[in-house]
Amino acid sequence: MTTVTERPLQDVFVLDSTVHGYNTVPDNYVPGPYRERVAEQLSNTLYAGHRAILPDGDPKWTLSRERFQRGADPELLGSALFRESDTDMCVYHGVPLYGIYRDGGSPLWVGRAMRELYPGRVALYGPISPWEPGALEEAERLVTEDKVVGIKMYPMDIVRGEIHSYRLDDPEIAFPILERIRELGIKIVATHKALPQGQVPSEPFAPWDVAGAASAFPDLTFEIVHGGLAFLEETAWQIQRFPNVAVNLENSAAFLMIRQPARFAHLLGQLLFWGGADRIFWSSGVTGRHPQPFLERFWEFEIPERMREEYGYPELTYEIKEQILGLNHARLLGWDVEKLRADLRNDGIGMRKELAEPWSAA
Repeated sequence: MTTVTERPLQDVFVLDSTVHGYNTVPDNYVPGPYRERVAEQLSNTLYAGHRAILPDGDPKWTLSRERFQRGADPELLGSALFRESDTDMCVYHGVPLYGIYRDGGSPLWVGRAMRELYPGRVALYGPISPWEPGALEEAERLVTEDKVVGIKMYPMDIVRGEIHSYRLDDPEIAFPILERIRELGIKIVATHKALPQGQVPSEPFAPWDVAGAASAFPDLTFEIVHGGLAFLEETAWQIQRFPNVAVNLENSAAFLMIRQPARFAHLLGQLLFWGGADRIFWSSGVTGRHPQPFLERFWEFEIPERMREEYGYPELTYEIKEQILGLNHARLLGWDVEKLRADLRNDGIGMRKELAEPWSAA
């Protein structure tokens, strides 16, 4: 069996499964006292997380508050991913929080621009909100015009000044959208879970509704974003019960940076124990944090032997790490990784890089 030290990270295919270009400046708040309060609180929370999860306490990995809040910048994101880290490809997620931020908070135009700047390295998940007029028509536009490869849904927003939430297993609200995107050939639906969006109820962010949707739509894959950060046991059980449920590690991998490796070992260990080795997706959460130190720590990380013995967790082998870092997501998207790697070697950036300084484009 190959060990991590026998192969450098630079030779591994890395697909960052969640990239956001945050636009959380006051000019982007949707007017209204409650909306503005939630928008400001969410903006502050995102930046606090960016500052708190600081590799080795080194400020070079952070952006200023103003630059972070104006993170909807294709060059900033593309440089951090492809010139400053060992990331090879990414999936940009649009965010449909249209009741809080005018453009949703992570506008899709940023991903489109990144795709033009870095051909062959960027794919898109299109944002859908059931509370926006013409949600089914928007799904078709995202697929036919924006060429998205997946759909991103959030369980909560502010509608007419009040909090509204829905479940993915709701036959009246969610199922028509899921049926339409299935007809359009989309295979993956990413749903934001585990991490409430500011001072709002926690219940919509539990993953319980994923089971009903996964059962009703066995030909769709439901990607639980922030999987295991909260509700770990339920998330792990869904991995075990439903072969069409996957887990995205955006923010869940933060434990690697806050000196809590045992918590990350439990998180990953439970997902692997219940059969998730082929359905866990890597994500650093750019611009939430810079990708390179997270990649390096994950590559070096091992589930301690004492925890494997006590809890029955499997060994985190090189082969499993390679699956998590890119092969799992690529397979479920139907991508030919060998062809992708061949194309990337010759695109002017390549697979092996002399990495630029973090946040060089800032």
